[in-house]
Amino acid sequence: MNRNTFTAQVFVDELAHAGLRHVCAAPGSRHTPLMLAFAQHAQIRVWSHLDERSAAFFALGLARALDEPVALVCTSGTAGANMFPAVIEAHQSRVPLVVLTADRPHELRHSGANQTMDQVRLFGEFVLWFVDAALPESDPPAVAIRNLRTLAARALAQANGLRKGVVHINMPFRKPLEPTPVPRDATTAPAGAGARSGSFTRITTPAVTLSADDGEVLRQIVSDYAHGVILCGGGLLPADADAITALSRTTGYPVLAESYSHVRHGRGGLGAYDFYMDRLPSPDVIIRVGDVPISRALNDFIAAAQPQAYVHISPDGTWSDDAHLVTHHLHASIPAVVAALAELPDRSGTLREQYAELEAATWDVVAAEITSGPYFDGAAVYDLVELMPAGATLFAGNSLPVRQLDQFGRPQPHPILTYANRGTSGIDGNISTALGAGAARPDAPLVAVMGDITFYHDMNGLLAVRRCGVPLTLVLLNNDGGGIFHRLPIKDFEPAFTDYFITPHGLDFSHAAALYGLDYIHIDASASDARTAFRQAFSRSVGQRSSTLIEVRTNAQHDLQRRAAITAAVRQQIGDLLATEG
Repeated sequence: MNRNTFTAQVFVDELAHAGLRHVCAAPGSRHTPLMLAFAQHAQIRVWSHLDERSAAFFALGLARALDEPVALVCTSGTAGANMFPAVIEAHQSRVPLVVLTADRPHELRHSGANQTMDQVRLFGEFVLWFVDAALPESDPPAVAIRNLRTLAARALAQANGLRKGVVHINMPFRKPLEPTPVPRDATTAPAGAGARSGSFTRITTPAVTLSADDGEVLRQIVSDYAHGVILCGGGLLPADADAITALSRTTGYPVLAESYSHVRHGRGGLGAYDFYMDRLPSPDVIIRVGDVPISRALNDFIAAAQPQAYVHISPDGTWSDDAHLVTHHLHASIPAVVAALAELPDRSGTLREQYAELEAATWDVVAAEITSGPYFDGAAVYDLVELMPAGATLFAGNSLPVRQLDQFGRPQPHPILTYANRGTSGIDGNISTALGAGAARPDAPLVAVMGDITFYHDMNGLLAVRRCGVPLTLVLLNNDGGGIFHRLPIKDFEPAFTDYFITPHGLDFSHAAALYGLDYIHIDASASDARTAFRQAFSRSVGQRSSTLIEVRTNAQHDLQRRAAITAAVRQQIGDLLATEG
């Protein structure tokens, strides 16, 4: 053993005492002491990847689904830079990660040494805390060892604090990096550092309560106005769902739940609002939990409404109001808000029932249109949600799929844990994030739905299906390019639109499935039996927990036309009901 091995073992052991259970890593040399310490620790599982970007996004998905910190470890140089997109997403989405970048010793910095760059504050403003750790010493004093232990405890606590996010610790090492004995190095921990049941330093997170004054203001608002709605965006936890359901019962307000809010499925949340929100009268009260909605219909509804009160409940105090319309920003937990309203008379009546009637009528029309009309990407999303087993994990890729899921993901009576990378809404690393989320719940089926450009951006992430043992049913909606741009004004400017925005690629993704050992099924959406073929293939893959790439080949313009036609059908057939609600 030597100073590097000793330092790494003390630090990793303290991370484990503080509660760390998972680390994601890629190969390299400079991080050898850390890598061996993690690999040898009985309480920590190492998820091995071949590249840092996949490792980082896998860690992001794992930490998000577990709602606990996951560590990342890499070698020096550009290895850490390849983690940057996932670090940004974790920061924006408030997902707890502890990033450990190994580094060259200080004398090699700014010297032209190979594989050496300035790693100090590498991630800039996208971390909650950065530490440039000291070089390991040959005979460290007791305070240096205590510093290592408190550093580990503080890192985990900071990442998993009230406002969750990323902690970056840069750890330099001189050679030898391997556990080669160095006689002059003292490697014995001081007395009292033996077996412990908990962290060397216990760090607590304050409870988020609602002040008496704020509670009284909120009670007055809800008492005065019966016509209100609760909007649930992303960024919520499955544990929040019960509190939101209780909030709806207490206030009598219906819950409009985005697809990845954990409130839509199995909780009575409404999901057809994209079809009817602009036809409803403005509410007196809007209560919003979670992030800014994906849905343009919801955002337009908020912008056009002139409520008496627009309340945003933010458990970690994050400001989330891009239109700057919030009148009451409550830094409080959702259960604390429910408790503050507990004494109000029961309002479980008319408004929620009216919205539920409108919701049911809308889905009846959508179901009839999907059953009778040509198949398209939204229909495939409708079907996969309907076929998802209870308790399954669903990941939605960015660009069109997450929006299709929001519009066509009909609420199911059983829970479906749904995730998406909406912190910065990037299309990078989506496959790896999905696999990380699946790894958090190995006994539940994992389904991902994403577009062809998003799939292309992270094909190498598929290696984790077998390397990490995470079965995946991946529904690939392939419209040969960036189909979402058909929704933007740039669509009228050819040939630049096709050449630089749609960017058709003509790729055959069956080769990707073969390369990474996935079963492959091709569905031509224009075929008469497309829906039957898709439903059968999807049910078989999910039921058997086989890893399958189901490619649904669609036409972006046709998909857009079908969406418009279904929207028009909904508006026509529920017009009378909307008039009654008004």
